[in-house]
Amino acid sequence: MFYYLHLLTDWFSPLRMFRYITLRAFLGAATAFLLVLVLGPLVIRWLRRLNFGEQSRDGDVEKLAEFFNSKKGTPTMGGALIIFATIGATLLWADPGNGYVLLTLATMLYMGLLGFWDDFLKVTKKNAKGVPARYKFFWQTVWVAVLLGILLAWPETRRLVRQLFVPFFKEPVIADMGLLCTFAFLWLVIVGASNAVNLTDGLDGLAVGCSNSVAVAYLAMAYVAGNLKFATYLQVPHLPGVGELAVLCGCLLGAGLGFLWYNCHPAQVFMGDTGSLAIGGTIGIVAVLIKQEIALIIVGGVFVIEAVSVVLQVASFRLTGRRIFLCSPLHHHFQWKEKLAAQAEGRAERKMETKITIRFWILSIIFALIGVAMLKIR
Repeated sequence: MFYYLHLLTDWFSPLRMFRYITLRAFLGAATAFLLVLVLGPLVIRWLRRLNFGEQSRDGDVEKLAEFFNSKKGTPTMGGALIIFATIGATLLWADPGNGYVLLTLATMLYMGLLGFWDDFLKVTKKNAKGVPARYKFFWQTVWVAVLLGILLAWPETRRLVRQLFVPFFKEPVIADMGLLCTFAFLWLVIVGASNAVNLTDGLDGLAVGCSNSVAVAYLAMAYVAGNLKFATYLQVPHLPGVGELAVLCGCLLGAGLGFLWYNCHPAQVFMGDTGSLAIGGTIGIVAVLIKQEIALIIVGGVFVIEAVSVVLQVASFRLTGRRIFLCSPLHHHFQWKEKLAAQAEGRAERKMETKITIRFWILSIIFALIGVAMLKIR
């Protein structure tokens, strides 16, 4: 709501600064950070009282049972903090009437509720399965269909949503993908991003730390897409009003940094599917709205690598009965590799969690920088 303060410029001229997206993105990030920092201890205590703790895992990571047992009981569903802080700060600092902002916040809330349903079943049924994958995909698909309907109905996005833009090319590679291909493309971007973040959420601070790098990259991209001069100079698609998504990305960054305060090793709280599905869905829809979907493969490189490792592992095991990695997703492979090396060498096992997490953060920052740099190469 502070966005409207610039309307009082005639009464107090310094209020004109609230027109600037950069300032509001910074203030939104600070607001979201403080919200999570202040509310974090209250939410963690509340989750503990409700006994909403992490459950034991099954599947490929049974090899890491000792690792997961050490985390059992740690409060989960902490992603609700990220959602609340991001939405609250965005409504304070972005234009609350901006359609792109409202659509992105709706996507975050929808995916977050889907994740909450999954987490709630896990903690109440005391198992790690939660909502069956087919139901998750069904409800995610329903939302993608709703999004496509809205984007096709909006005059501003009706043409662009059907176009395929690829980095390094000035003009769309495909001018009209057609209805079915457009739907399939949106599904891959939004559902893929949502579930890729979910798969990455396996070590303390890993998913949220990588999400912060992606949020910064898309903050810059959204600002460029919404600024006519920059968009024209860099020859990227321009949409009036889409720059407000930079404020939203700033709020997501602030919320992520605040959550990392409590989620860094040893974690006091996990985001759960509530947070991971919401963050991934938010990143995906932002990429769609500013027409930087393909760039997400680079910017979200860590998420892509983690998701591909799972796909390859499952495909290899089903087709050949053999595994490519010791464990999947990939971060568990490195944990198990250290465990086997320690056993073979007859030494004590080194704690690898923090090292793996920080190295993945470094990779995520590098991928984000490359993704932003690609804006200049046309």
